[in-house]
Amino acid sequence: MAEKGKKIRDQEEDGDDIVAADAEDIESLKQALEEEKEKAEKYLANWQRSEADLSNYKRRVEQEKAELSEYANAELIKSLLPVVDDLERALSNVPCGQEDISWIEGIRLIYKKLLGILEAQGVVQIPCEGEIFNPNIHEAVMCVPGEEGKVVEETQKGYTLRDRVLRPSMCKVGKSTES
Repeated sequence: MAEKGKKIRDQEEDGDDIVAADAEDIESLKQALEEEKEKAEKYLANWQRSEADLSNYKRRVEQEKAELSEYANAELIKSLLPVVDDLERALSNVPCGQEDISWIEGIRLIYKKLLGILEAQGVVQIPCEGEIFNPNIHEAVMCVPGEEGKVVEETQKGYTLRDRVLRPSMCKVGKSTES
Protein backbone atom coordinates (compact mmCIF):
# COMPACT_ATOMS: atom_id res chain seq x y z
CA MET A 1 0.00 0.00 0.00
CA ALA A 2 2.81 2.28 0.69
CA GLU A 3 3.95 1.67 -2.80
CA LYS A 4 0.50 2.48 -4.10
CA GLY A 5 0.50 5.74 -2.17
CA LYS A 6 3.93 6.61 -3.51
CA LYS A 7 2.76 5.92 -7.08
CA ILE A 8 -0.27 8.12 -6.59
CA ARG A 9 1.87 10.88 -5.13
CA ASP A 10 4.33 10.59 -8.04
CA GLN A 11 1.44 10.72 -10.48
CA GLU A 12 0.04 13.78 -8.74
CA GLU A 13 3.43 15.49 -8.84
CA ASP A 14 3.81 14.58 -12.52
CA GLY A 15 0.30 15.92 -13.10
CA ASP A 16 1.22 19.16 -11.39
CA ASP A 17 4.29 19.40 -13.60
CA ILE A 18 2.15 18.73 -16.67
CA VAL A 19 -0.38 21.35 -15.60
CA ALA A 20 2.44 23.85 -14.97
CA ALA A 21 4.00 23.00 -18.33
CA ASP A 22 0.61 23.37 -20.03
CA ALA A 23 0.10 26.76 -18.36
CA GLU A 24 3.52 27.91 -19.58
CA ASP A 25 2.72 26.65 -23.07
CA ILE A 26 -0.61 28.48 -23.04
CA GLU A 27 1.07 31.71 -21.94
CA SER A 28 3.77 31.40 -24.61
CA LEU A 29 1.08 30.62 -27.21
CA LYS A 30 -0.95 33.66 -26.11
CA GLN A 31 2.16 35.83 -26.37
CA ALA A 32 2.98 34.40 -29.82
CA LEU A 33 -0.62 35.01 -30.90
CA GLU A 34 -0.43 38.65 -29.76
CA GLU A 35 2.86 39.11 -31.66
CA GLU A 36 1.33 37.62 -34.78
CA LYS A 37 -1.75 39.84 -34.42
CA GLU A 38 0.51 42.91 -34.20
CA LYS A 39 2.41 41.76 -37.31
CA ALA A 40 -0.86 41.19 -39.16
CA GLU A 41 -2.11 44.68 -38.20
CA LYS A 42 1.19 46.18 -39.31
CA TYR A 43 1.01 44.33 -42.64
CA LEU A 44 -2.59 45.43 -43.12
CA ALA A 45 -1.71 49.07 -42.41
CA ASN A 46 1.24 48.90 -44.84
CA TRP A 47 -0.96 47.30 -47.49
CA GLN A 48 -3.64 49.98 -47.07
CA ARG A 49 -1.00 52.72 -47.25
CA SER A 50 0.49 51.15 -50.40
CA GLU A 51 -2.94 50.88 -51.97
CA ALA A 52 -3.63 54.55 -51.21
CA ASP A 53 -0.21 55.52 -52.63
CA LEU A 54 -0.94 53.59 -55.81
CA SER A 55 -4.34 55.21 -56.15
CA ASN A 56 -2.82 58.69 -55.64
CA TYR A 57 -0.09 57.90 -58.17
CA LYS A 58 -2.65 56.81 -60.78
CA ARG A 59 -4.70 59.97 -60.19
CA ARG A 60 -1.60 62.18 -60.45
CA VAL A 61 -0.49 60.48 -63.70
CA GLU A 62 -3.96 60.95 -65.21
CA GLN A 63 -3.94 64.61 -64.19
CA GLU A 64 -0.48 65.13 -65.72
CA LYS A 65 -1.61 63.44 -68.94
CA ALA A 66 -4.64 65.71 -69.12
CA GLU A 67 -2.50 68.82 -68.54
CA LEU A 68 0.06 67.67 -71.09
CA SER A 69 -2.56 67.19 -73.77
CA GLU A 70 -4.28 70.43 -72.81
CA TYR A 71 -1.13 72.52 -73.09
CA ALA A 72 0.75 70.50 -75.73
CA ASN A 73 0.14 73.12 -78.40
CA ALA A 74 1.17 76.09 -76.25
CA GLU A 75 4.58 76.43 -77.93
CA LEU A 76 3.05 76.22 -81.40
CA ILE A 77 0.49 78.86 -80.48
CA LYS A 78 3.23 81.09 -79.01
CA SER A 79 5.13 80.88 -82.29
CA LEU A 80 1.98 81.96 -84.20
CA LEU A 81 1.39 85.09 -82.11
CA PRO A 82 4.02 87.19 -83.96
CA VAL A 83 2.22 86.31 -87.22
CA VAL A 84 -1.03 87.61 -85.70
CA ASP A 85 0.83 90.81 -84.68
CA ASP A 86 2.24 91.24 -88.20
CA LEU A 87 -1.19 90.79 -89.79
CA GLU A 88 -2.65 93.37 -87.37
CA ARG A 89 0.10 95.88 -88.22
CA ALA A 90 -0.33 95.26 -91.95
CA LEU A 91 -4.09 95.74 -91.76
CA SER A 92 -3.77 98.89 -89.64
CA ASN A 93 -1.43 100.47 -92.22
CA VAL A 94 -3.65 100.03 -95.27
CA PRO A 95 -3.86 103.42 -96.99
CA CYS A 96 -7.20 105.21 -96.93
CA GLY A 97 -9.42 104.36 -99.86
CA GLN A 98 -7.75 100.99 -100.47
CA GLU A 99 -9.60 99.01 -97.78
CA ASP A 100 -11.96 97.50 -100.37
CA ILE A 101 -9.26 96.02 -102.60
CA SER A 102 -9.88 92.28 -102.91
CA TRP A 103 -6.45 91.06 -101.78
CA ILE A 104 -6.58 93.31 -98.71
CA GLU A 105 -10.01 91.88 -97.93
CA GLY A 106 -8.49 88.40 -98.39
CA ILE A 107 -5.76 89.18 -95.83
CA ARG A 108 -8.44 90.46 -93.44
CA LEU A 109 -10.36 87.17 -93.84
CA ILE A 110 -7.17 85.14 -93.25
CA TYR A 111 -6.53 87.19 -90.10
CA LYS A 112 -10.08 86.55 -88.83
CA LYS A 113 -9.78 82.84 -89.63
CA LEU A 114 -6.49 82.59 -87.72
CA LEU A 115 -8.04 84.36 -84.72
CA GLY A 116 -11.01 81.95 -84.89
CA ILE A 117 -8.70 78.92 -84.87
CA LEU A 118 -6.75 80.29 -81.90
CA GLU A 119 -9.99 81.06 -80.05
CA ALA A 120 -11.25 77.51 -80.70
CA GLN A 121 -8.05 76.23 -79.03
CA GLY A 122 -8.77 78.33 -75.92
CA VAL A 123 -6.60 81.37 -76.68
CA VAL A 124 -8.05 84.62 -75.31
CA GLN A 125 -6.72 88.15 -75.65
CA ILE A 126 -5.84 89.78 -72.32
CA PRO A 127 -7.85 92.98 -71.74
CA CYS A 128 -5.50 95.89 -71.34
CA GLU A 129 -6.36 99.55 -71.96
CA GLY A 130 -8.20 101.17 -69.08
CA GLU A 131 -7.56 98.18 -66.80
CA ILE A 132 -5.70 98.32 -63.50
CA PHE A 133 -2.11 97.22 -64.04
CA ASN A 134 -1.64 93.58 -63.04
CA PRO A 135 1.98 92.35 -63.18
CA ASN A 136 0.77 88.77 -63.63
CA ILE A 137 -0.77 89.52 -67.03
CA HIS A 138 0.70 92.90 -68.01
CA GLU A 139 4.28 93.94 -68.68
CA ALA A 140 4.99 97.63 -68.16
CA VAL A 141 7.31 99.02 -70.82
CA MET A 142 6.92 102.69 -69.92
CA CYS A 143 5.36 105.07 -67.42
CA VAL A 144 3.42 107.97 -68.94
CA PRO A 145 1.27 110.72 -67.49
CA GLY A 146 -2.15 109.38 -66.69
CA GLU A 147 -4.26 107.81 -63.98
CA GLU A 148 -1.99 106.16 -61.40
CA GLY A 149 -1.71 102.37 -61.78
CA LYS A 150 -3.95 102.08 -64.85
CA VAL A 151 -2.94 100.90 -68.28
CA VAL A 152 -2.96 103.92 -70.60
CA GLU A 153 -1.93 102.27 -73.86
CA GLU A 154 -1.25 98.76 -75.13
CA THR A 155 1.92 98.37 -77.21
CA GLN A 156 1.63 94.61 -77.81
CA LYS A 157 -1.36 92.34 -77.20
CA GLY A 158 -1.13 89.59 -74.62
CA TYR A 159 -2.82 86.22 -74.73
CA THR A 160 -3.80 83.42 -72.37
CA LEU A 161 -4.34 79.75 -73.14
CA ARG A 162 -7.20 78.72 -70.87
CA ASP A 163 -5.86 79.87 -67.49
CA ARG A 164 -2.15 80.25 -68.36
CA VAL A 165 -0.50 83.36 -69.72
CA LEU A 166 1.12 82.67 -73.09
CA ARG A 167 2.40 86.20 -73.49
CA PRO A 168 1.75 89.17 -71.20
CA SER A 169 0.37 92.40 -72.64
CA MET A 170 3.05 95.04 -73.09
CA CYS A 171 1.66 98.37 -72.03
CA LYS A 172 2.26 101.91 -70.92
CA VAL A 173 1.18 102.52 -67.34
CA GLY A 174 -0.16 105.81 -66.00
CA LYS A 175 1.83 107.71 -63.41
CA SER A 176 0.43 110.79 -61.72
CA THR A 177 2.44 113.95 -62.29
CA GLU A 178 1.70 115.36 -58.82
CA SER A 179 4.75 113.83 -57.10
